Order: sequence, then C-alpha cells, then structure tokens
Amino acid sequence: MQGNGIVGRSDRLRWSADAGEIRLFLGDSKLVDSSLGAIARVARGNADVQMYRGNFQIGDSPEDITELEHAVLEGDRLLLSAGAGAAPLLEIALAERTLTDGALQLRTLQPGLDRIRLRLVGQPDESFWGGGEQMSYLRLNARHFPMWTSEPGVGRDKSDPFTQAMDAAAMAGGDYWTTNYPQPIFLSSRGYACHADVSSYSVLDFRDPERPTLELWQDRATIEFTAADTPAAMVSRLSSRFGRQPQLPDWAIGGAIVGLKDGERSFDRLERIIAAGAKVSGIWCEDWAGIRQTSFGRRLFWDWQWNPTRYPDLPARIQNLKARGIRFLAYANPYLAVDGPLYLEAAAGRHLALLPDSDEPYAVDFGEFDAGVVDFTREETCDWFAERILAREMLDIGIDGWMADFGEYLPTDVRLASGEDPMLVHNRWPVLWAEVNDRALRSRGKRGDALFFMRAGFSGVQAHCPLLWAGDQSVDFSRHDGINTVITAALSAGLVGNAYSHSDCGGYTSLGGKVRTAELIMRWCELAAFAPVMRSHEGNRPDDNLQIDSSDELLACFAHWSRVHEALAPYVRHLCEEAERTGLPAQRALFLHYPDDPECAAIQDQYLYGADLMVAPVVEEHAVERRVYLPAGEAWRHLWTGELAGPGWITASAPIGAPPVYVREGSGFRELFEAVRKLAAPSA
Repeated sequence: MQGNGIVGRSDRLRWSADAGEIRLFLGDSKLVDSSLGAIARVARGNADVQMYRGNFQIGDSPEDITELEHAVLEGDRLLLSAGAGAAPLLEIALAERTLTDGALQLRTLQPGLDRIRLRLVGQPDESFWGGGEQMSYLRLNARHFPMWTSEPGVGRDKSDPFTQAMDAAAMAGGDYWTTNYPQPIFLSSRGYACHADVSSYSVLDFRDPERPTLELWQDRATIEFTAADTPAAMVSRLSSRFGRQPQLPDWAIGGAIVGLKDGERSFDRLERIIAAGAKVSGIWCEDWAGIRQTSFGRRLFWDWQWNPTRYPDLPARIQNLKARGIRFLAYANPYLAVDGPLYLEAAAGRHLALLPDSDEPYAVDFGEFDAGVVDFTREETCDWFAERILAREMLDIGIDGWMADFGEYLPTDVRLASGEDPMLVHNRWPVLWAEVNDRALRSRGKRGDALFFMRAGFSGVQAHCPLLWAGDQSVDFSRHDGINTVITAALSAGLVGNAYSHSDCGGYTSLGGKVRTAELIMRWCELAAFAPVMRSHEGNRPDDNLQIDSSDELLACFAHWSRVHEALAPYVRHLCEEAERTGLPAQRALFLHYPDDPECAAIQDQYLYGADLMVAPVVEEHAVERRVYLPAGEAWRHLWTGELAGPGWITASAPIGAPPVYVREGSGFRELFEAVRKLAAPSA
C-alpha cells in the first residue's frame, strides 16, 4: 500500500482455507479472517422506533445474541456456529452480481434471527469513505454511522447547548451521522468498495480500525464487493452500478436560480435583482401552491396545485419569463395536507397509506398540520401522482423544475398497499419518490430539460434523481450544521454516483435566535458560484432574515457571483459531459485525483471542481485568510491574482469577494478562467 492509494485488483471474490483458518479475498485484499476471532454474530431484535416530525430515535433490545466462532467451509458456502458440534446459525455463500466483482449472500438459519453483524478485516493505516451523503465527516474512520433516512437535525452536535435545546423541544437536534441520504456502502483505500444491498436499518462501524463492521437488521442480505485500481476508477464503477444522471440542462448551469416566496410581489423583486446586474436563469417560487403560517415559520400549503390568489395568471407569467430565458420552478413533496382537495381525491382513489388496524388513512404530524402519506408501493398510485400532479398540475402549465422535498418521513407503523414491513421500506421511500418524479419527466419528454432536485436518498436514487441539494443547513458557520457541511455533503455523495450537488445559498433553518448575517450570505454566494447549480433560498423565516436583495451591498454581491457562475458554464458543461461518460462528480474529494498523497484522505473543506480548479471556500466566521492544501505534482495558479502557489499547505489571503481558488497549470480552460478572473470583485 502506498499512502492512501488504491492498490487492489479486479480479481473475483474467493475463499481460502489453510490450516483450519478461513479467509475471504478480493484480489490481494483480505476481507474476512477467521483467525482474528468471530466473523459474525446473530441475534433476535426488539426494535423501538420513535418518530416526531421526521426525527427518529431508534433503539434495540436484542435477545439470543450469539457469537459465531466456528466456521466450516463447504464449497462456496461458509457455515457459522457458536462452536464445534453446534447447529449452524448463519450461512455466507459466494454469489455473482452484475457490475461487481462478487457478493456474499448472508442467511440466518433459525427462524426469528433477524440481526446480523459481520466483521471484516482492516489495517491500521486504512482509510474509509462513503455512507451516502454525510455532512460532518468525509473520512469515516474511528466512528460509527447508522443508516436511516431522516431529518438530519438542527445543530447536529450533542455537546452544543443549541442542539440540546432542539432535542428537548422536539427531538430535533440530530447527531453527526444523521442525514437525509444514507447509503450502506464504504470505499477502502485498500482498493475495494463494500455495499450492503439491504433496505433495513443498518450500521457502518469503523471504531475499531482493524475490524470494520456491518450491522444489518434483517435475516438475509447481499453484500457486494467491487475493486478498482484507482479511486476515480472506483467511483466510475459504482456510478455504473447505481445509475448515472443525465447532463444538467444549459439553463440550470448558466446563471442563478433566485428563490423567492413572496407571492406576486416575487416578480417585482426579480426585476430589481436582474436590474442590479444578476444573471438569472430561473425563479423558484416554492409558495406557488399557497402558504401556511406556523410557529416554525412560513410553511407551504401541501396541496400541489397552482394557487391563483397568491399567483394570478401564473401560466401566462411563466411563458413570458421563459421567452426571456428564465425558467419557473416550484415545489412538491409526497404528502397531502388533510385540509386540501387533493387529499380527498387521493383518499377516494385509495392512494394513501393506512393506519395499521384500520382502513382510515394514516396522518403524519408535520408541525401544526397533518398530512396523508401517498403510498408509492402501489403502482396505480405512482402513475396517479406522476400524471395527475407532477405532469398535469406542474409540467403542463410550463413549470420546468421543482424541489422534490422530503421522502424521509415514512412511519414504521403505517400499513402499505404492498403488505411490506415499513421497517424495510422506510429507507427505500426516497428512491420510490425519485422514480415517480422521473416518471413524470419521461411522460412529457422533459428528462434532461426540466429538473427536479432532492435532499432525501438511498441506494438506487442515483438512477432517477438528476440533482441533489444538501438539505436544511442552519443560517450560520457552525461546524456540524452550517455552511461548511454542504461541501462534505457534495464530496461524500459524489463518491457513490451522484454527479451534481448544490445547496440553499444563505442557509435555511433560522431557530433559537439564529439569523443570517451579511457575511454569511456573501460567503455562501462565493461557494455557490463554484457549484453546478447556484440557487438562493429565503429560509424558513424570511421576514426575520437578511435576503439577497435586502441591501444594495448584498444585491451587488449576489449579482457578481451569479455572473461568475454564468462565466463558468462552459467548464461545467465539460464536467457534465465527463460525468455522463465516466460517472465522476463535478465536485471531487482531493484523494480522487491524488490517491498517493496521505494529506488528501481527510480534507473535506475544500474540493476539486473537476480536475482543473481547486476551490477552498471560506466557511469560518470573520476569517480573512485560510489554510489551503495544494497537492504536489501540479503547479497551481491563484485564480484572482495569477500568482503561483504551493505545493503543500499554504495560508491564503481570503477577503470577502476573493475566496481562495486555484487553477491547475496546463489546464485546457485557461482562457475561460482568465475571463472569470476579470470578473473579480473590487475587493479582490
């Protein structure tokens, strides 16, 4: 092994038996070794699941916990028991899986055993990444990560009084591992990836570096292994396994999408933003269906039809904007408010999930209003929602995109049309939701032109969702829930086949007295300009927070960075073409291109934008400089000054208006980047 470089081989998965010890190899990488102790354990679970407004507390009181210390290999089957002469309790068999280098089929051998813990082999200097979209840590070493889609929480730091207050108020504080988009997969610096093809609650555990562990809450599972010679090649193979997105449309990358939820007045504000010099490619009005005011803030009325009171003559307005090159975007989610007309239509059509012991629809408390759960385990319901709502109510009136929100809230005591256990469907729910949105686009021939974006996900969402957004960050610089987390989110999601990510420019969640500062908005504009899509958001409490048009200074800042975003469009188109061809994401962890540099393994607050730009956003409050790492083997030139820098760690000047961005010497886009440099703000 060299540094953190991938050194694996693409050989098939195979058992090896020697002197009574049994090992599993993928190429030169040893994955299982019975000489190190019990390979696995099994148990009978007793889950305790509590949900409040999308926040979950999940516990377990397992019984009949049995360490499986005895292993017998019979052909391609490994039988595990508590000891010699004891009945086998777990079977692990080799299996073929398309687009992988082999798989293990795990199956418990006694009724009721529905907890499996599988221990693999690690090395002290090994690095692990993955887990879907993680927002606190890119490198997973020394921590464990439960895999359960949920609200990520507000604060996400159990040592922080603010998070503690959110927990006390509504079980809403979250933790470092809570995420809208988990995925039970990890990549190893030894040259392989391990994916648990399960939908149950599971845990990736790296607290013991020499025994990475998978915990699975079901009685059978498939564990896939994939090998590659480089990290980039691994990401490419995984993107083939999970699905690649279509290229982003020109309008989405050619300027900023302005988020306004101010009713008809939104259009007057849009004109002022354009007059200030902003390059606007879209206006996003999530309140197109109406508003519901709650103690949390300005919420939406969850009945996905155009509200003519709030937006008179919207279809004509949409067409006029489109003639000017400005697309109109809206909002939808997979729930229907019980006091809206679509809820009654859905109930009459048997499109809603039911109470466990009744034929009445199940209602979820979303915070001062209840909503029904549209049941996507029923094919007729998927067709109904895609056609009746997303196509007829949205696409057919000219809407060219929307936030496809939520997907994390499926309760575990709901009754589904398919008869499936909700504990096994909960993580799949965002994938079903993504497929319904994709179905609507395909029905109108709009895939690759119209665009929806999601925060929730799980294994397989990549094949349907064209764009992620990083969820609801707090309006601050906090370590686990602030502006910096959107970088980690993009980098981690990009490792498992999600080519495009972006964030709410300015943040979203304003609670407990936290409000946006001008500095935060300016820094977020800088960051958003170097993402494939630049989109602003007014947040949950627009009236309490600064907006991009609250002052001439903020308006000028947003306008400037929207022009930078527009100027970068040819480079982003190149990244889109590369993503379609190779599966590589637009925003990349440094180790993807510099695997032999150990410094790159854990860097998560800067990123490669393609291969040619190194972007180091300022994500600490009041900072006017920051440390930046520039890998050796390249010459790097400061985008704004043209000066050469690095290699290694440097301290870069970082005033507002000039975030540290570096161009790889020899880039084929030097002329384009020179044009971007000339757009530098006066403060640069």
